[in-house]
Amino acid sequence: MISWRDFEKVEMRAGTVIEAEDFLEAKNPSYKLRIDFGEFGIKKTSAQITKLYKKEELVGKQVICVMNFSPKQIANFISEVLVLGVVLGNKEVVLLHPEKKVENGKKIA
Repeated sequence: MISWRDFEKVEMRAGTVIEAEDFLEAKNPSYKLRIDFGEFGIKKTSAQITKLYKKEELVGKQVICVMNFSPKQIANFISEVLVLGVVLGNKEVVLLHPEKKVENGKKIA
């Protein structure tokens, strides 16, 4: 169990994917994403979501991300945020996203 104070330390925010490209150097099939978080800037991440999403459908999609993890190197790429999703039994990932369009950078509570 974690405390409410622990949960409050996790900074989750909404952002809009502005670019998606194949991440050919990754060990597992992945995309490199650039996500706009409004006043918090544009952040990069990689995501293993190639089974359920095409690059073209990701651009313009709002997603929920954890913003305050330390940057992580994946192959030759630095991931700055973690995109959240539901992991299915076959390791496919369904992205979490706002039901309605929201302002980029808004905090998840």
